[in-house]
Amino acid sequence: MNEFGRARPTSHSYFSQRLKLHYLDWGNPDSPNVLLVHGVQDHCHSWDWVSDELCSKYHLLVPDLRGHGDSEWNKGAGYSNFDYVYDLAQLLEHEELTNVNIIAHSMGGTIASLLAGTYPEKVNSLISIEGVGGIPHWYRDPRHPQEMVREWIENTRSMSARVPRKYDTQNDALTRMQKSNPHLSEAQAKHLTVHGSNRNEDSTYTWKFDNYTHTRGAFGHSYEDMTQLWERIECPSLFINAKQGYGNRIGQNDTLKHFSDAQVIDIDQAGHWLHHDQFEQFMSITHEFLGKHIA
Repeated sequence: MNEFGRARPTSHSYFSQRLKLHYLDWGNPDSPNVLLVHGVQDHCHSWDWVSDELCSKYHLLVPDLRGHGDSEWNKGAGYSNFDYVYDLAQLLEHEELTNVNIIAHSMGGTIASLLAGTYPEKVNSLISIEGVGGIPHWYRDPRHPQEMVREWIENTRSMSARVPRKYDTQNDALTRMQKSNPHLSEAQAKHLTVHGSNRNEDSTYTWKFDNYTHTRGAFGHSYEDMTQLWERIECPSLFINAKQGYGNRIGQNDTLKHFSDAQVIDIDQAGHWLHHDQFEQFMSITHEFLGKHIA
C-alpha cells in the first residue's frame, strides 16, 4: 500500500435535516461519479487509500455520516438507517448526481443498498463490503410494543451517562486502534487514528464519533421492508465478504435471491475491514467491476 501521491481531497459541507455534514471531494469532476460510504463509528478518511487509487479515473465523493468524523451530531434523536439514507440522498441532490456508483462498507453497505432500492434510477453500480443485512432476527421482534418502547427508553437514557473515552496521548488511542483491528499495519493504524480522533482542551484525545450511534430506534423498518427494497435495485451489485469477517452479511443466508443482478466474492485472510487487510486484492476486484459496469 503506497503513500498518497496523486491527489489531495478538498473538504466541503452540506446541510441535511439542519445538520451540517462534511464530505471530501477528490477532484476530477468530469469523470464518472463514485460515492464511498464508511461504516458505523468510522470516518471518511478510512477510504483514503482506496480514494488515492481511484481518483485519477473517477470523481470521488466521500462523506462523513452524521455523528461521525467532521459531521455534526444528532441532538434530540438517535441514528437510524433511514436517517443516513436521507443524508446520502441529500448529498446526491446537493451535487446534482444522477448516475452514481457506490462503494460502501459494513453499515455503509446496509444504507447504500437501501438507497439503491429507493432510487434505482440514480445508482449505476453497487459494491458492498461486509454489508450488514442478512440478520432476520434483528428486524423481527415478537415482543409487545410496550416492552420494546420501555427497553428503548431505558437504553437511550443510559447513554446520557456515558462519556467519550479519553486517552492520555494519541499513542494510547493508536494502541486501541491496533487492538481493534490487528490486521492493520502501523502506518494504516496511525493514519486512521490521526484522522479519527480529536484533541480535547485538557490535551487528552477522544474518537470523533457520537456515542449515541450505538443506539437504535424504538421501531424501525422490518426485514421484509429491507428485502423489498433490495428487490427494487436495478444496477449490478457486488458483495465482497471476508472469510474471517462478521457473520450475517448481505450475500449470505440466502439473501442473494433478492437481487436481480448480483454476485458474491469471499476474500481469505481478511477481517471485517477487508479493504484494509487485503488492499491489493480488493482493488483488483474493484477496478475490474467498475471497468465492466461504467460506460
